[in-house]
Amino acid sequence: MKKFLALAASLFLSASVFAGEFPDVSIKEVKALVASKKAVIIDVNGTESYAKGHVPGALDFDAIEKSFAKALPADKSTLIVAYCGGPRCKAYKAAAEAAEKLGYKNVKHMSAGISGWNAAGEKTEKAKH
Repeated sequence: MKKFLALAASLFLSASVFAGEFPDVSIKEVKALVASKKAVIIDVNGTESYAKGHVPGALDFDAIEKSFAKALPADKSTLIVAYCGGPRCKAYKAAAEAAEKLGYKNVKHMSAGISGWNAAGEKTEKAKH
């Protein structure tokens, strides 16, 4: 019985660690979303990185953070995809959690980040000056 309780407790703890994580979306899926314009893509790498190259059409989170609600569509079911540097980067959570707090229900994460996007040979867009 003790083993069962220990197992149940460890399963509960591991489940709570993953609560608050956002579903992953692949580079291929993001590329299709960019082409279809059916999602809001948010770059959370900072304005300097954004200027050098970002997923086409992505918003610069640093630049819009103070007016984030105004930058997003009124439809709370709109897909929001946040990304940062790569698989180990957690900066994307700032935008993902901010969107979730605003009531968006379909928030995802491109865990490959801009490094994975570049490694896959996908085109980037530079900031317009």
